[in-house]
This record gives sequence, structure tokens and C-alpha cells, in this order.
Amino acid sequence: MSTDRSYLTPYAQKLRKSMTPEEIKLWTQFLRRLPVTVRRQKPIGPYIVDFYIAERKAVIELDGSQHFEETAQAADRTRDQFLQSKGFVVLRYSNAEINRSFYEVCEDIRNKLDLSPGDGTD
Repeated sequence: MSTDRSYLTPYAQKLRKSMTPEEIKLWTQFLRRLPVTVRRQKPIGPYIVDFYIAERKAVIELDGSQHFEETAQAADRTRDQFLQSKGFVVLRYSNAEINRSFYEVCEDIRNKLDLSPGDGTD
């Protein structure tokens, strides 16, 4: 198995330019306003995570409908196990949650990242 992951950075840059509507909403309306630095589409090991918060050693993943297929769920479990083995907290939300319960997702992120109420929503 090759350990060359040089292709990840240009791919991550491409993903930043083609974010899903749910990623754009979470980024523009919440994450970029937080008092911690949030990186979008960040390569970590063999993966590119949707959002990365170094100060909290946390990753936020948004899942579209394809993530509910069994093979995708198995891949997500493998990915989560890898990230957790590196000490990351993995927060995972569905696109449906972003669309239907946006403020509840933001509050959950605030709580799990140990941020003050109101952070990110000024």
C-alpha cells in the first residue's frame, strides 16, 4: 500500500471550492464565527475531513444520503476509528440534521467543543 498522499492537498483544495450546500451553511453561518480556528477540507492521514479544529483536536463530518448505505457506513466506522486512534473527537451530523435542526446542531457542537453559549452566532 502506497504511503504517498501528495494527491490529498490538491483534492482538498478542489473540495473547498465545491462544498455542499449543508457544508456552506454550517461554515458561513456558524463555524467561521467561532473563537477557534476551523479549517475546511483538511487532510489528516489518508483522509480529508470536512472541518478540523486543531485547538480542540476535533473533526466535524457532514453526511449526505450516500453515508447511509452499508458500505459507506463501514468506511465511516473505519475512518472514525483511525481519527479517534490519533486522539481526535469526531462529530458527525447528517445533511438532514443541518437542514432541519440547524441551531440544535450548532448547540451540540458548542457543547462538545466546550465553547460558551452564543459563540459563533453573534
